[in-house]
Amino acid sequence: MSVGEEVRTEQGRPQQSLGTAAARNLATTTKSVPQMQEISSRWVLRTLPWVDVQGGTYRVNRRLTYAVGDGRVTFVKTGDQVEVIPAELGELPVLRSFEDEEVLTELARRCRRRDFAAGEVIADFGNRAEEVYLLAHGRVSKVGTGPYGDDAVLGVLADGAYFGDQALIDPDAIWEYTARADTATTVLILSRQDFEQVAERSDTLREHLDQVRSLPRQRTNKYGEKEVELAAGHSGEPDIPHTFVDYEPRPREYELSIAQTVLRIHTRVADLYNQPMNQTEQQLRLTVEALRERQEHELINNPEFGLLSNCEYDQRIQPHDGGPTPDDMDELLSRRRSTKLFLAHPRAIAAFGRELNKRGLVPETIDIGGNRIPTWRGVPVYPCNKIPISEARTTSILAMRTGEADQGVIGLRQSGIPDEIEPSLSVRFMGINEQAVIKYLVTAYYSAAVLVPDALGVLENVEIGRWG
Repeated sequence: MSVGEEVRTEQGRPQQSLGTAAARNLATTTKSVPQMQEISSRWVLRTLPWVDVQGGTYRVNRRLTYAVGDGRVTFVKTGDQVEVIPAELGELPVLRSFEDEEVLTELARRCRRRDFAAGEVIADFGNRAEEVYLLAHGRVSKVGTGPYGDDAVLGVLADGAYFGDQALIDPDAIWEYTARADTATTVLILSRQDFEQVAERSDTLREHLDQVRSLPRQRTNKYGEKEVELAAGHSGEPDIPHTFVDYEPRPREYELSIAQTVLRIHTRVADLYNQPMNQTEQQLRLTVEALRERQEHELINNPEFGLLSNCEYDQRIQPHDGGPTPDDMDELLSRRRSTKLFLAHPRAIAAFGRELNKRGLVPETIDIGGNRIPTWRGVPVYPCNKIPISEARTTSILAMRTGEADQGVIGLRQSGIPDEIEPSLSVRFMGINEQAVIKYLVTAYYSAAVLVPDALGVLENVEIGRWG
């Protein structure tokens, strides 16, 4: 605008007062602190009981367990060819701790592939069991006879499971249930005849099998732990049994994991642009938020101590119809005593809500810290967006008993570390470099431990894309 030029409004009239654009130059704006979309409710960090770990390591001592083999088998797929990884045969109970790679390779070579269509029977109840089935892909239902003669689903198996393993060492074994394919299914089959032929030529395998056959002589409880000998209901003066409680010789130890970053702030920013908000404080606040988000992600997904990786396979169940139905949630709940909470992705909670709507059920909600949390059978279902969703639109739902006193799941941390600003989280000044940049080392230490196997259960392969 040139000198003397008259300012006019949008309507063409001369402007009679100071405009807002010009006035804003002299005004102090009202502003928010920096916002961050990544921040979530982080219910895992809020609900886990945290135990201070002095020395950086937490050891979980358990009773000695004689149960062997209870894992999953991994396969490699090349084109349309499916093969079992030889070392993965060690997940079978009869081959647990067997390490002769040459023999395992020969056994893997003798596994033959077979495909079953949906609804086809893989093994029939009452027939002689002469083969072990390794489930490479698909879903298989174990169907037995109910108390009134009708069919009853005893369990559902998914990728990586196996069944019929008793056939390898017991020539009189029979199928105690019918195995039926729910979907198109691919299995690898190892027959007892092939297994025995390999054992005849392998001294190491024969010695291993002799050791395995001696294990059932140990008296154990239903959890595989060495039984404590007791006497009850007796009269007179019988001999009272002698006993002791044995421990695992090599208990698991959890070392605290770490998440770190170096925060850099230029001294000019920290000196000149510090009003009305402290730049250093806001930078640290957002960095800590991101660190806590990563901490929760690790507690769920870390392959060493993450909850999804550390759930025992006998505590993992499959949904009977794909979606997270009330029946599946009841089954998950029944696997442990004193379940304190469920964890599910928000989309899994929505899928569960749709299943409830189909049945005309309305879940109760409870108020926790001002948040309305849905419950199932009185157990809160907390949302957790760190639980992954696969490309097939499936996810998992976790159920946990928590607390050290209740032999549950606990979080691990160490309080009182140098330059601590929150428990087990520190901010340490690292100096100023030649470019006048201040550096802070931000560190969080954490881990999680499952004290006994049944403290944690997972409902796997939950479909979240079903509607109507």
